[in-house]
Amino acid sequence: MTSTALTIMMIVGAYLAGSISSAVLVCKMRGLPDPRTVGSGNPGATNVLRIGGASSAVLVLFFDMLKGAAPAYLAFRLGVDPIALGLIAIAACLGHIFPIFFGFKGGKGVATAFGAMAPIGHYLALFLMLTWAAIVLITRYSSLAAICTALLAPVFTWWIDDRFTIPVAMLSTLIVIRHRDNIRRLLKGEEAKLSRKRRNKTS
Repeated sequence: MTSTALTIMMIVGAYLAGSISSAVLVCKMRGLPDPRTVGSGNPGATNVLRIGGASSAVLVLFFDMLKGAAPAYLAFRLGVDPIALGLIAIAACLGHIFPIFFGFKGGKGVATAFGAMAPIGHYLALFLMLTWAAIVLITRYSSLAAICTALLAPVFTWWIDDRFTIPVAMLSTLIVIRHRDNIRRLLKGEEAKLSRKRRNKTS
């Protein structure tokens, strides 16, 4: 199999993997409302946290990151060149954003993108998590944390392994573009802060 054929197969596979909506499936299994119809309408971990609590959100976060990490790690192990690796990672994110199995209505792709970056190195994964967590704790804006972490990710990557700076920058650009509405709300002071809604045990 040629490297081009392998890359195309992995791009298709990454998109299909990304199209599996963890948020919708976790909410369905736990008897929660469809995250696309309540809260922010975004089928991601942050919205699931608001409607279903921390344990549901953690499950969504884990599987969303896995959707990005698995294709990227496999491509990395197969020796795919950095640009092709970036395209594979973007395909996983596009699957999450426009899932073919869920009417092309998906999330922002943050966890999937960060998961795709993680195989580059343990230090990169650690820096991404610490940056996101620190900004959330300080500001309570999940969107701001995602944007700032995405902007810093290429810098971290350049320092850790500069071969992957361009593919990480590609993913970061996608994340920032997906947050353009959040950026407008942040500038206007209208962005909602992160909060957790407890499930009503009697319902």
